[in-house]
Amino acid sequence: MAYEVIIPAAGQGKRMGAGKNKLLLELKGIPVFIHTLQVFERDEKCDGIVLAISPQDEEEFNILLKEHQIKKIKAIVYGGKERQDSVYHGLEAAGSEGIILVHDAARPFIDVPTIHKSVHVANEYGAAVVAVPVKDTIKRVLYDEVVETVDRSSLWAIQTPQAFRISILKEAHQHAKDTGFLGTDEASLVERIQHPVKIVEGSYDNIKLTTKEDLYFAEAILKKMKGDT
Repeated sequence: MAYEVIIPAAGQGKRMGAGKNKLLLELKGIPVFIHTLQVFERDEKCDGIVLAISPQDEEEFNILLKEHQIKKIKAIVYGGKERQDSVYHGLEAAGSEGIILVHDAARPFIDVPTIHKSVHVANEYGAAVVAVPVKDTIKRVLYDEVVETVDRSSLWAIQTPQAFRISILKEAHQHAKDTGFLGTDEASLVERIQHPVKIVEGSYDNIKLTTKEDLYFAEAILKKMKGDT
């Protein structure tokens, strides 16, 4: 089934400490966000990409999009103060029906089978998020003291893409805007309108590049994907 995808790419990634948009950092000579876009560019079921960027990055992004022959860009919109604002602007440029995905530009290792599964589940149930079971022991802490050990059997670490029927995500974003609610992800907005969200199990390789240490893991994942020794 066909889909469109919104890719927020307007953040500056201050935790990376790169002195510029972290998405412009290179992995094997290719900017991070281009790695991400190439996954959707090559997927025949992707009907279009809506890219949310910062105005200050527009010129450089356009040069790189042309250089790497990213042709599925349906629209480029300016991001807002929060990621949620960027996605809202992206929704305004997206289609009026069908399935829409939201995917972090800083997650370059998403695979096509997982994308297709999330689209299928969203088409059937209205909303789906990619996630992996939590592996570590989780403790709740208050004032540097452990309060309790949380049962991790029902805990999942949420990733992207997050997939929705467009009508549902638009309703959720409008409700959040009307009520002044700022969520941590799109699924949290959909939960607020009392719509169930299904889990699609993803991969631990689908990391989000947030800190400098993540770049080491990214290089290792790229090496594994290419079968290098």
